[in-house]
Amino acid sequence: MECREAVVSYLSWALILGGGALLLLQTRRTTKYGRYLPAQARCCPARLGWFLQELPAFLLPLLLLLTGEPRTGVTGDSTGRTLLLCTFMLHYFHRSFIYVFLTRGRPIPLRVVLFAAVFCSLNGFLQGHHLLHCARFEDTWLTDARLAAGVILFVVGMIINIHSDHILHSLRRPGETVYRIPYGGMFEFVSGANFFGEIVEWCGYALAAWSLPTTAFTFFTVCSIGPRAYHHHRDYQKRFEDYPRSRTALIPLIL
Repeated sequence: MECREAVVSYLSWALILGGGALLLLQTRRTTKYGRYLPAQARCCPARLGWFLQELPAFLLPLLLLLTGEPRTGVTGDSTGRTLLLCTFMLHYFHRSFIYVFLTRGRPIPLRVVLFAAVFCSLNGFLQGHHLLHCARFEDTWLTDARLAAGVILFVVGMIINIHSDHILHSLRRPGETVYRIPYGGMFEFVSGANFFGEIVEWCGYALAAWSLPTTAFTFFTVCSIGPRAYHHHRDYQKRFEDYPRSRTALIPLIL
């Protein structure tokens, strides 16, 4: 398959503009799902909703990887492109096939599931097509310090994200919907430890790939879940009088 540079550029800038718009929207009001969900909203069960909305970001790159023709005559090593795509797919494999069986969250509004599924479909195609058919790397790229730093950041971020999710899951018994103060791990520093971990993941991914599509995706992620961490922080402070005052919302000691 030939590189569709115009499509890659269009989708990348759409992510950047969409992220900026989403950031502005969330500074005015919270997204209506989870603890902020209105009682009358039409919803999908949490596990089914997470599965449906996250799955396209795993399946589309996988299909591109399995059905794409090997590239020839291009400087670089296909191992690097495959490695980066697999880091992207690893996150969404966990979200689609592991996280969904652990979550005890509230039902998700159908409109949120639909929006997320469309986003994951477009972004899954963008990341997969760009890395497999457009990205070009020098022969020495796999020994580049930027790749090593990016992969390390990705792994550290994913560990933080999964560990933080585990802490949140353990706060509830099956069937419970109550909220309690999380302790341990990065929750000792920030209220949105799971969001912090995911942002670190994608910053590492963007650093390793060093491209417009990966940077655009990371920017969109920050704009999407960054405000979410801030809203959670304010909600914790309102719910619990003994909430630790030393915690910040998203970035330890800063924000």
